[in-house]
Amino acid sequence: MSEPQWRKSSFSEDGGNNCVEIAVVGSGIALRESDEPGRVIQADAVAFRALTGWIKAGRWGVPGR
Repeated sequence: MSEPQWRKSSFSEDGGNNCVEIAVVGSGIALRESDEPGRVIQADAVAFRALTGWIKAGRWGVPGR
């Protein structure tokens, strides 16, 4: 299996190590923080869409939602 092609947000600072990176892995998505590249979490496409939907709606970190 080849190494994932990690992508950083366009909001990241140039050369900064303080952002979230994503990569397509099989039929899912892998997430990691650039300053800890060994810590990776994976989600299927449905779970990733739900996560990004919550973040965009401002629900991230709000208990009970």
